[in-house]
Amino acid sequence: MGKKGKKEKKVKGAEKTAAKMEKKVSKRSKREEEDLEALIAEFQNLDAKKTQVVETTCPPPSPRLSASLSAHPEKDELILFGGEFFNGKKTYLYNDLYFYNIKKNCWVKSEIPNPPPPRCSHQAVVVPQGGGQLWVFGGEFASPNGEQFYHYKDLWVLHLATHTWENIKAPGGPSGRSGHRMVLSKKQLLVFGGFHESTRGNKSEKKKRRRGKKGGAEGEGAENEEEEGEAAPQAPTEVIKEIVTEDGTVMTIKEVIPGAQVEEEEEEEEDEEEMESPLVEPCSRSSAMATVRQGKLFLYGGMFEVGDRQFTLNDFYCLDLHKMDQWEVLVEMDPKTQEWLEESESEDDDEEEEEESKGAEGEEEEDESEKESEDEEDEEEHPAVQEGETVTDYQTRTEQYWIGLARANMGPDAKDKKVAKVALAMSKVFYEDQ
Repeated sequence: MGKKGKKEKKVKGAEKTAAKMEKKVSKRSKREEEDLEALIAEFQNLDAKKTQVVETTCPPPSPRLSASLSAHPEKDELILFGGEFFNGKKTYLYNDLYFYNIKKNCWVKSEIPNPPPPRCSHQAVVVPQGGGQLWVFGGEFASPNGEQFYHYKDLWVLHLATHTWENIKAPGGPSGRSGHRMVLSKKQLLVFGGFHESTRGNKSEKKKRRRGKKGGAEGEGAENEEEEGEAAPQAPTEVIKEIVTEDGTVMTIKEVIPGAQVEEEEEEEEDEEEMESPLVEPCSRSSAMATVRQGKLFLYGGMFEVGDRQFTLNDFYCLDLHKMDQWEVLVEMDPKTQEWLEESESEDDDEEEEEESKGAEGEEEEDESEKESEDEEDEEEHPAVQEGETVTDYQTRTEQYWIGLARANMGPDAKDKKVAKVALAMSKVFYEDQ
């Protein structure tokens, strides 16, 4: 009877601990989302003070990624909206609006009252009705430290003829998301896929998500280089151009010169062209903005990786899709804009501890009475945190234990992905409480 009673007591204690931790995680997520909503509201209050449309001729937009670049349905213009900039320490979100005149090769910044709040990874679609409209849906807003996220589910339309923003209230719309895709079909906007994440688990995930997956553009480039090396007679010649940023980081850009052809006449012609103007192509990048207008492909900005660092670009290219012979450089990359600030481990730990201590004050007041009686008994049942062990190491070592605890609390019908997510949150809360 003694052993049976002890086992039942342990199960009961585990259930209580799981319930308490789930409550903490839920409160924390709700609090963080409310904080972001308040920050977004501040931006909207500032924008609401603008009452007139102000258009200013300006230099090209600042470096950014995950913005939207759209072709005006009636004019020879491109429309750039929103985007994100991350310098290694701080995340900046934009809701500025730019128009690029293709014929004049100039940029105009348009400040229109009551625009959508700052965002990135949204989707924008142009339609020809009413003198042209730009429809914008969803996207995300990140906290300055890049640890919290708010996903929009709002729908906006920019009336290009009158230069006015309108927030469309459409019932039954998709849930908040970013990274989705949206296209126009007759008189309907079709939305597919997307992503939703309210908070980030650890620092390694932060860097991974901001940089994107490796083996994409860079991996494809490496494979292409190998294939080109095998076909030596027709392989293009690569001229390496190095740009040194202010902090000493070296960025390598490739200039590709087409290789020689078999026929002598073609060789002579190409040699003359190459001597006059070597061909240039955009460097490898991800999350760039692209659109097509007048049979030309326009490519703006994006993100370029150098080792563990990432740099946000503001270079601008154009490719004639009829000739497909060379890229035209409309805006060269400025090394002075390539900023990357290293984030030390100690700074991260201090910020996390400060945030957790602030967030825990209210929770401790609510749970203090029952905490004293239950925590001492419950904590002995969980894997202890070893000296000098990071939260990532602790979670890796004790992963199966917390998954088992989460499964016992959530039941056999719960999805594995949700169980794993709850288990990760529980282990993090336990680690931080030690």
